[in-house]
Amino acid sequence: MNPKEIIALLRNSFESGKTRPVEYRIQQIKNLKKMIVENEEKFLQALKTDLHKSRHESIVMEIQFLINDLENILAEIRDWVKPEKPKKPLVNILDNLYIFNDPYGVVLVIGAWNYPFQLLLMPFAGAIAAGNCVILKPSEVATACCNLVSTLVPKYLDPDSYKVYAGGIPETTLLLKEKFDYIFYTGSSNVGKIISEAASKHLTPVTLELGGKSPVYIDKTADINMAVKRILWGKFANAGQTCVAPDYLLCSKDVEQKFVEISKVILKKWYGNDPKKSLDFGRIINDNHFKRIEKLLNNGSVAVGGETDASERYIAPTILTNISSNDPVMMEEIFGPILPIINIDNLYDAISFINKREKPLAMYIFSKNKKDVDLLIQNTSCGGITVNDTVMHLAVDTLPFGGIGNSGIGNYHGKYTFDTFTHKKSCLYKSFALIGEKLGQARYPPYSERKTRLLNLLLKRRGYLSFNFVGYLIAFGVGIATAYLYQNQITVKRN
Repeated sequence: MNPKEIIALLRNSFESGKTRPVEYRIQQIKNLKKMIVENEEKFLQALKTDLHKSRHESIVMEIQFLINDLENILAEIRDWVKPEKPKKPLVNILDNLYIFNDPYGVVLVIGAWNYPFQLLLMPFAGAIAAGNCVILKPSEVATACCNLVSTLVPKYLDPDSYKVYAGGIPETTLLLKEKFDYIFYTGSSNVGKIISEAASKHLTPVTLELGGKSPVYIDKTADINMAVKRILWGKFANAGQTCVAPDYLLCSKDVEQKFVEISKVILKKWYGNDPKKSLDFGRIINDNHFKRIEKLLNNGSVAVGGETDASERYIAPTILTNISSNDPVMMEEIFGPILPIINIDNLYDAISFINKREKPLAMYIFSKNKKDVDLLIQNTSCGGITVNDTVMHLAVDTLPFGGIGNSGIGNYHGKYTFDTFTHKKSCLYKSFALIGEKLGQARYPPYSERKTRLLNLLLKRRGYLSFNFVGYLIAFGVGIATAYLYQNQITVKRN
């Protein structure tokens, strides 16, 4: 089927109302979870084929991450779908206010190759939970993972509501010519701009989960041994092909020397004398990315690593020193296992360095000095922050995950994914009570000064009224009435 036919089918399904009942949504989420659980080994093998991902990383960062998200949806969805009841201003004291969680309709979810299941199926699950019909576009770069999704989704989920559309740039270009009700894209900033431009022709809202050069600041107060482990793990997991991986390190020369020496010990402990032989270290996704990253090794001085093998698309965990802010390695998101170190003299240099560049998706701060941590947080802008660790903020589903500016638009994770795919439809439910109509008479012509003053009085901004006291007031009133009747009954008997 071509994109027009697919969209027509999904739009008919959506307009039939079949995706709106919460029980339908719950069943589809259960089916999605079943798909993952029953085919876990196939998922693991596809990840190994495309990215040489270790079993540990694949389970923790892809499979279990997804299952946890699906279980959270199943536990919370009945509450999420309920209409919200906002506070009432005085003028609406007799009315009812609602915010309905409406699905957008037919939405497009475009995944990324670096975490080909998590970054595709997590927004997909949120779109299902919100009641939408969905076209899934897996990344063609992760071939084995794309093929697996294309095979499994039609077997487990309703094919009249959810479709997988595979293909490369020509197919995606064709897809983007069509009108969607929402588009969710994960990938590079350059492609994000193309997605945004295509969506704007139809005034289609978008969420763009992009990337950028996520900085790490570390000072002399940090626990250096712990900091090195956490930074290296965030950097070299998935061979550095993570959108929130630490991109570069800002520190003094003294801290740099300690960092490099400790890194040599830790990397040997993790991956052995030759990381290429380690089952726990990944590979670059394809030849084009390998060549791009390999060129960046020519910047500065190699302090750790630097080895490559084009036949395996292998680049060793590498740390670069003597880096200038104008070096090519600082001009683009690295998205590979290279960590450049930029020397700074103080916190204010770090703030200035970060603020001269595009707003990053993430920022990491390692320090025991709370005042300095607060200064860095308050004087920079980024998508999200982890203090004294890396990457971990995205694992907290009560925190919104997303970028700002060049690193993205919108956010998701947990309920925020449901909200992303939900239109907040407001509703004022007016009362026919005569007193309300009497008060509202001032809005009708003929107008007068008295009517103007009355309307201004009614519409004047005040604190919202709380009715928490009503139950206590009723209980108090019942108590008084009971006491009165009891006393009255005693008096009657005496007489």
